[in-house]
Amino acid sequence: MKFSTLVRHIREGVKNVFRNGWMSFASIGSIVVSLFVLGVFMLLALNVNQWADQFDSQVQVNVYLESEIGQSKIDELKTRIGNIAEVKQVTFVSKEEGLEKLREDLDEDVKGALDGYKDSNPLPDSFEVELFDAQQVSYVAKQILAFNETDADKPIISVKYGQGYVEKLFRITNAVRNVGLVVVAGLAVMAMFLISTTIKMTILARRREIGIMKLVGATNNFIRWPFFIEGIVIGLAGSGITTALLLYGYSQLIASTHYNMGLMMIEVVDMNKVGWLVGGTLVALGTLIGVWGSVVSVRKHLKV
Repeated sequence: MKFSTLVRHIREGVKNVFRNGWMSFASIGSIVVSLFVLGVFMLLALNVNQWADQFDSQVQVNVYLESEIGQSKIDELKTRIGNIAEVKQVTFVSKEEGLEKLREDLDEDVKGALDGYKDSNPLPDSFEVELFDAQQVSYVAKQILAFNETDADKPIISVKYGQGYVEKLFRITNAVRNVGLVVVAGLAVMAMFLISTTIKMTILARRREIGIMKLVGATNNFIRWPFFIEGIVIGLAGSGITTALLLYGYSQLIASTHYNMGLMMIEVVDMNKVGWLVGGTLVALGTLIGVWGSVVSVRKHLKV
């Protein structure tokens, strides 16, 4: 194809968008509404996954030493725990460090109550165990507890990780993730159907124009290319408007709820990730549907 011919197709495609004002407006409006609903649920799904990941990152196994044991035994236990394949990191926390951490977590008016325990610290030495996969916490806890069966006549360690509650929360977060994925996928399919149907109706209204061009000898490519360009312009316009609205609304939401989210220790997905992931997905999807709807519809009417 000559460059001048391509320029002509682009010019005609853009002109067609404005020439068929109301139908183009309907197509762009359909894209905006459909992709906006999809984008809102994508943002919701992204943040739900972020909160679930945040919860997973806070899950750890706390291993408490039940009796006074020597440093060599502590080092041996640390090595054995660290050798478990699912364990990412093991940190030893002495009873003094544990008391200091407890003081840091308490309010100023309560900290004074701990001053009397400096010389008679009731806290045990412990290990904080981080995992590669938080959902393996129950398995790792059982592996660590098994050390009691081979090490001594009486148990020397106990394990806590929020037994009972953690498993329930994992089931909830997994269900929410799966539901979010299904909803977003379903909305994407629905958006593709609605948008492509609207664009097909736009092309259908101009079937006479296509038929006349075909009868006077225009080649299929000569007829097809302006509609191809028109589909790109409509898809880009609709998805671009949607992305701008979503990103502006999301930025305002973050700004207005940042303080409250910080108090609840909840992290939301940052704007950079949202811009690239959600914005890029919507623009690509809108453009693809615009092109696809135009090409399929024109191809149908070229068969004369």
